Amino acid sequence: MQRRSLKEYLLLFSKGVAMGAADVVPGVSGGTIAFITGIYEELLGSIRSVNGEAVKLLLRFRLADFWRHINGNFLVVLLSGIGLSIASLSRLILYLLEFHGELLWSFFFGLIVASAVVVAKKIPRWTPGVVLFGLIGAAIAYYVTIATPTQTPEAYWFIFLSGAIAICAMILPGISGSFLLVLLAKYEFILGAVRDLRISVVAVFGLGCLIGILAFSHVLNWALKNYHNVTVALLTGFMVGSLNKVWPWKQTIDTYTDRHGEVKPLVQENVLPGTYEALTGQDAYLLYAVLLAIFGFLFVYLIDRFTDDDTTQV
Repeated sequence: MQRRSLKEYLLLFSKGVAMGAADVVPGVSGGTIAFITGIYEELLGSIRSVNGEAVKLLLRFRLADFWRHINGNFLVVLLSGIGLSIASLSRLILYLLEFHGELLWSFFFGLIVASAVVVAKKIPRWTPGVVLFGLIGAAIAYYVTIATPTQTPEAYWFIFLSGAIAICAMILPGISGSFLLVLLAKYEFILGAVRDLRISVVAVFGLGCLIGILAFSHVLNWALKNYHNVTVALLTGFMVGSLNKVWPWKQTIDTYTDRHGEVKPLVQENVLPGTYEALTGQDAYLLYAVLLAIFGFLFVYLIDRFTDDDTTQV
């Protein structure tokens, strides 16, 4: 278990806050934040360490050994940041999405473009096979962004399944777990449960997340260990394909009415800023959007520039 100073733990907590904020936004992945801030490998390793050996240590009441085995300090600090962020920023993010969506999406567009560049740099040699997997990843992510949400049950078994599916996406750079919740028609339902402290719903969803991430972390770690270049290419493709979702200016093609009677966008298509202004009669805020996209790009670039290469290597 890596020793950290108080300053390093505060920095780790802030990374968890950033991951939580990203996971709340449909179209942005907390896994992307983990990757670009240099904690992705440690996160996967820590999750993977919650295994049979950890259970044995716990059952034998070897609590100190158990804590070291699962990298407990790291997980608790990071998860505390994620949890606090989701609980406290849910209202803010929803507000920004509703009233300042163009600016919020612009920032994340720049962030994801830079993230794709940073992740692609981890591949020492782009062979035809590696390029193919990158294209496959982009195609999968693009399809996810254009898929139409459907009505789904609110039974506990489906809430559990939604948690398992969403958490797998949340640790993948480029694939948004919150957007998959939108496709499963459970995004607002889960955020509402968090906001209203509906403990049973949050607990079932959390259990699904726990089971899903414990299972999927082993698969992803195996893929990175045995097929590093093609796996990273696939992750890069996920990011590139997801850009379709975070394009700031959209035209609503179809809508639906949610359970509160509010009309929400169902199908949207990307348009140019000028077309957006003509269609909606609203300011596209092009200059601010470009500046925020540049800021998002530079934010990732500077993190990558000044982060130790040993901590960012997948």
